[in-house]
Amino acid sequence: MSARPEQRRDPVDAIVEQWAAVRPDLDTAAMEVFGRIYRLSRAMGDRMDKAYAAYGISRGEFDVLATLRRSGEPYTLSPRQLSATLMLTTGGMTGRLDKLERAGLLRRSPDPHDRRGLQVTLTERGLRLADEAVGAGLALQTEALSALDGERAEQLADLLRELLLATER
Repeated sequence: MSARPEQRRDPVDAIVEQWAAVRPDLDTAAMEVFGRIYRLSRAMGDRMDKAYAAYGISRGEFDVLATLRRSGEPYTLSPRQLSATLMLTTGGMTGRLDKLERAGLLRRSPDPHDRRGLQVTLTERGLRLADEAVGAGLALQTEALSALDGERAEQLADLLRELLLATER
């Protein structure tokens, strides 16, 4: 699976070559794929962090706002639903909710159906910010994906979906 002569080389190619020199017995095909996925995720994560910072939020805080936004009107979920969707502990979620509430982007209120429960709802300001930030993030992702034509981008999405589903079994 190593680079073809006509292809540009990336840092993963150098790592694979180094392993081949010292451990020619290793099959590094998985390293070539996951090394690139990791590096791409890290590079795009850094870009997304900068995009969301322009709105005064972190990527994790954006995830909370985006989850509420995607839930549809009235943009309300319980802290437990948010934690489950974002795979966060309740303690981690509480910190994010505290910061977002102080910023006026969401509000917590008693759940009318459960006296012990809370509801988390986007404010108008939070709704506007979520819409603006998702647009900024998608613009960065679209720009990065423009290195591939539409058919290859679709192929990549299909392959990554297949791989993700196989690892989540």
